[in-house]
Amino acid sequence: EVQLVESGGGLVQAGGSLRLSCVASGFPWNDYAIGWFRQAPGKPREGVSCISGGDRYTHYGDSVMGRFTMSADNAKNTVHLQMNSLKPEDTAVYYCAASQMCTWSSNTYGAWGQGTQVTVSS
Repeated sequence: EVQLVESGGGLVQAGGSLRLSCVASGFPWNDYAIGWFRQAPGKPREGVSCISGGDRYTHYGDSVMGRFTMSADNAKNTVHLQMNSLKPEDTAVYYCAASQMCTWSSNTYGAWGQGTQVTVSS
């Protein structure tokens, strides 16, 4: 069974940091891209970052470039999203998802986690 499980969300003040984790199982995850998306109430789902399969090259959305860092621990089938200098507009439910390649289109991702809430207070 394909599973993606996120953790690490919470409440933090503006300027603070959080580290999200996504544990993958049930598929050859080293060969797949893992993306982070977020969705705030009343807004469309937004691509935040992605790490490609194989070479593990990272990609970032413009709104998080320079503040968020994505990494992979291949031995633990886990990806992390280190989020620094958080802003109130980063408040959203954050999801990890798997795809054959990194894209910003959520439709290309076939497996999703349940999401973890991140709330940034001003």
